[in-house]
Amino acid sequence: MAGGWVADGAVQEQIDNSIEDAVQRARSQLPTGDSLCHCEACGEEIPLARRAAIKGVRLCVACQTERDKQQAVSGYNRRGSKDSQLR
Repeated sequence: MAGGWVADGAVQEQIDNSIEDAVQRARSQLPTGDSLCHCEACGEEIPLARRAAIKGVRLCVACQTERDKQQAVSGYNRRGSKDSQLR
């Protein structure tokens, strides 16, 4: 179903690209290496269970939660066509 200036499957392609970008962004932010015993932001001890569960953890839960809030990404699809961005 083509509509105007949009090729067949363009909407699904935009959705797939948005998901692929989000997955790549999430993977790039995963910690690597050895886990720290103390949070690199506040110095509090990181519980053993958290260090065992997340390889390479560097932040305590509170600091990680705050960092996640700051890095929240909008749902704006920058790959979308000009037509889809005008809606």
